[in-house]
Amino acid sequence: MVARACLWSVVLLTGLSSQAEAPTALWYREPATRWLEALPVGNGRLGAMVFGGVTEERLALNESTFWSGGPSDQHNPSGGAEAFREIRSRFAAGEYASARPWLGKMLGRELNYGTCLPAGDLLLTQLGVSTNVAGYRRELDLDAGMATVTFNSGGVRYRREILASHPDGVIAVRFTASQPGAVSIETRYRGGRFPWEVSTAGVDGLVLRGHAWESKHSDGKTGVGFEGRVRVVKEGGVVRSDGDVLRVQGADAVTVFVGLHTDFRGANPARLSDAEVDAAARKGWLRIQSGHTGDHRALFRRVRLDLGGAGFGGDSTDERLQAFARGRNDPGLAALYFQFGRYLVIAGSRRDSPLPLHLQGLWNDGLAAEMGWTCDYHLDINTEQNYWPIEVANLAECGEPLFRFVDSLRAPGRRTARTVYGIEHGWVCHVFSNAWGFTAPGWSEGWGLHVTGGAWIATHLWEHYLFSGDREFLSERAYPVLKEAAEFFAEYLYRDPKVGALVSGPSVSPERGGELGPGCVHDRAVIHELFTACIEASRVLGRDAGLRQRLESMRAQLPPYRVGRNGQLQEWFHLDDGGETNHRHTSHLVGLAPFAQITPRGTPDLARAAEKSLQLRLQRKDWEDVEWSAGNSVCYFARLGAGSAAGDALRNLVVSDSDRNLMSYSRGGIAGASQNIFAIDGTTAGTLGIAEMLLQSHAGEIELLPALPPSWDSGSVRGLRARGGFTVDLAWNHGRVTEYRITSTRPKSVQLRVNGAVQTVSARPPR
Repeated sequence: MVARACLWSVVLLTGLSSQAEAPTALWYREPATRWLEALPVGNGRLGAMVFGGVTEERLALNESTFWSGGPSDQHNPSGGAEAFREIRSRFAAGEYASARPWLGKMLGRELNYGTCLPAGDLLLTQLGVSTNVAGYRRELDLDAGMATVTFNSGGVRYRREILASHPDGVIAVRFTASQPGAVSIETRYRGGRFPWEVSTAGVDGLVLRGHAWESKHSDGKTGVGFEGRVRVVKEGGVVRSDGDVLRVQGADAVTVFVGLHTDFRGANPARLSDAEVDAAARKGWLRIQSGHTGDHRALFRRVRLDLGGAGFGGDSTDERLQAFARGRNDPGLAALYFQFGRYLVIAGSRRDSPLPLHLQGLWNDGLAAEMGWTCDYHLDINTEQNYWPIEVANLAECGEPLFRFVDSLRAPGRRTARTVYGIEHGWVCHVFSNAWGFTAPGWSEGWGLHVTGGAWIATHLWEHYLFSGDREFLSERAYPVLKEAAEFFAEYLYRDPKVGALVSGPSVSPERGGELGPGCVHDRAVIHELFTACIEASRVLGRDAGLRQRLESMRAQLPPYRVGRNGQLQEWFHLDDGGETNHRHTSHLVGLAPFAQITPRGTPDLARAAEKSLQLRLQRKDWEDVEWSAGNSVCYFARLGAGSAAGDALRNLVVSDSDRNLMSYSRGGIAGASQNIFAIDGTTAGTLGIAEMLLQSHAGEIELLPALPPSWDSGSVRGLRARGGFTVDLAWNHGRVTEYRITSTRPKSVQLRVNGAVQTVSARPPR
């Protein structure tokens, strides 16, 4: 079968332009009883989990800047540079073990590190409604960006709509009924494990106040304060306040508006919340909803994916999950999972969001905040995964908060470079960071000295350039960050006598503590990627030829990947452990994904070794299967071109590491967790994996259907992005591409691999 091409120089393909819409809604037949059954809404800063109770609606509120702790210049160890010099002298002599007593002097201090906290619950009690209801349906419409709850009680059909508006900055809840005067509600607020208070403002408003003071990850005295406003707008009926409760009785409809801000970075939360709620009340529900839906769809509708499976539309989402777990083929569920991942990115990270997605995205159940690993920005895999899908899934603007955050780490990272390493040039950040610019090493030998966290997250700016071709972004934003990071590592690397090459160290292979010696393979992969990005950016911009030549020379002296005794890709250069471990981290495989240093066609031996490493872990009965490691597996197999294995890995992610609401979780019993705790990175990594089963562009060409699972026999996708500024639509049948269309921001040629053949095609802007 020959694929029909449309590159805007050939006839338009009607098959693609008339693609059917795939269902994009999660729905359930009963209310949520647990946080991981509730449904998320968000505007990039303010979010809520919607439980959908019949007589009481619970909105679990989150505000992305509601952080405890605060900035400090005392996190860096004062004797770090001296300890680093001593360790390096011993490493240079090949005496690794003798350096261990000095490691503690390089570790950072937790002090008032802080954590992101949940912002309490808004409780909306619906009066006059029996718990004996019929026709209940709870739904999250991904396309509209809105949750709804409907049910029948006492001959009345009740409807509840909940959205978080990005244009207007508020959460809005709309109550209606099929009979006039049937809507009566009570509104109250309940705080969390932080000081809070609530008072009334007139007969129709509440004032919420709280402080992010907690003692587990901070001194219990520092953190932001928030102030929020709640306003009820009735249509008919009577409203009155009673203590800290608002009551509306006998209304035809009621809309509740919620505005909430913190004093993060000197903001005035009272003024901001007042202004937003007042403006929303004047606008009214219809204009708020219309503005929200249009704003949301402008992003969401860029990509449309149809994998089939529409015949299961009569089953609720949890029923589909149960059948999927029993082995039913439901490719439409994979498409829904993909679009849900895109939805979470849109709802959690917008162009003007003050902070990027943390470990739980925007939504925070409070459990991660209580853990030793806290609710923050883990830079040894998790924050990267949060943003992996944005470029290929056509949500590039959603990366802006991350780019600003990375840039904000430069100044504190320079201080860390000088204090901890005695290095005067460049910046460095380690295993994690927070809202306050933490860049020091962590406070444990087992995981704290992960030196390439900042460098890894910085490569996201380079990826944005590769996809967009935006030279201004490269010049003004990406290159300064990359250059400074590269300058640090140019001074930091040393020639190890045992490895015989330039390596990092002391460092850890995340998060496998105990091994002390020259740097791990993960560090090599990140530093190679960083140097390459800086070299290429320097060449494109015509700058810093001397630095470029230095980095080219040093990159050539990095150690080559090594294959171990069991055919696996080694995790360390000086040690071959056979790859026999149950540890959840597969950090040495980043050269396969998300980087492209290892590819099946370019480096087939290393690709086989990477696959062997993955198999050695996955085949163990005690494998630490958590959400992000499961998401990783999808991406790895996609890059290996192993469609069947990628499909199996996706099934495992959806069935074993995601809950009824499709939100992925870190499994209880692993990494100190006593129960399942939501973490967004599994869903976002899985979203990238699904996209890369259909389209890859990292190996100098665009490849269509590089890892198609056999169960996705026929389908179509529109709007995926490829490196070089290309947008790709395609359709396939019986596993072979039948139609494709490639457009670009300006006329250009590209190598295209389709149905096993490679050709050069010329793409043009869409008409």
